[in-house]
Amino acid sequence: MSGCFLGIDTSNYTTSVSAFCEGELLFNLKAPLPVKDGECGLRQSDALFAHVKNLPSLFEEVRARLGGAPLMAVGVSAKPRNAEGSYMPCFLAGVAVAQGIAASADVPLYHFSHQCGHLRAALYSSGMDALVDKPFGAFHISGGTTELLLVTPDGEGFHTEIVGGTLDLNAGQLVDRIGVMLGLRFPAGPALEKLAQDCSTPPIRKPVRTSDGFIHLSGVENLARAVFEKEKNAAATALFVEDHLARAVIAMSRDFRAKHPLPLVYAGGVMSNAYIKNAVLAAVEDAHFAEPAFSADNAVGIALLTAERFQKESALDA
Repeated sequence: MSGCFLGIDTSNYTTSVSAFCEGELLFNLKAPLPVKDGECGLRQSDALFAHVKNLPSLFEEVRARLGGAPLMAVGVSAKPRNAEGSYMPCFLAGVAVAQGIAASADVPLYHFSHQCGHLRAALYSSGMDALVDKPFGAFHISGGTTELLLVTPDGEGFHTEIVGGTLDLNAGQLVDRIGVMLGLRFPAGPALEKLAQDCSTPPIRKPVRTSDGFIHLSGVENLARAVFEKEKNAAATALFVEDHLARAVIAMSRDFRAKHPLPLVYAGGVMSNAYIKNAVLAAVEDAHFAEPAFSADNAVGIALLTAERFQKESALDA
């Protein structure tokens, strides 16, 4: 890859900018969106405004880090998923900036989905780049998504078919709601994981039930609240949540493998939890996790997809 390829992602949690130059990751910059104490997220209008505030300072750092290197193409997350009607206003901030940069630099602009960016970053971080043009299974588990996907390559990054996941509450929503109940700040994932480490007793367990790869998680929120009311132990409640999610992911993984003998890749903010990762790796063969910095929201996958799209189009034009 000659020159630099810029990726931009403006999710409902983080403003992210990344670049690959000469085939190497140059930077992975992030700025979280601020959330008031006691709240469990942002309205889309507030998220959009937060991105507008974050982007100028991030791009001051981008300018310094690029150091005058030639920009070849720009990519951006323009929607949550590669699906008709998939839309969230927060991505408009990134699209506006990306379009302005591409037009000013007279370079190509490519639109991808936020989910495709997650999947590509997970392949990169887990050492599974060989799967980029092959079918594989993937979990995308975050605050806004809990999906088990059958993934195949296509011209827009990846084609994803939902073959499992939640039928109600998202895993990240469960973590955040219980975390905030326990007095943690949103997003509560890292703090809940740390709190669970203080539990000195084995995890309290309730049965995990899946149906052909799908699961209900809304009832787990009620179970977690009941655990806290009974035990009066925040650490035990935190461990209950992450242990239940770990066993749910394992059960869904086994459902997937019963139909599809393919590698499984795990991405999304909830999949950066070390307890869940270790439990899955111990129970599921051919399972691959991204490192936390590449599992939570980031623009690394968008930058990689941009470089790869540019190379394919250049090869066709040659």
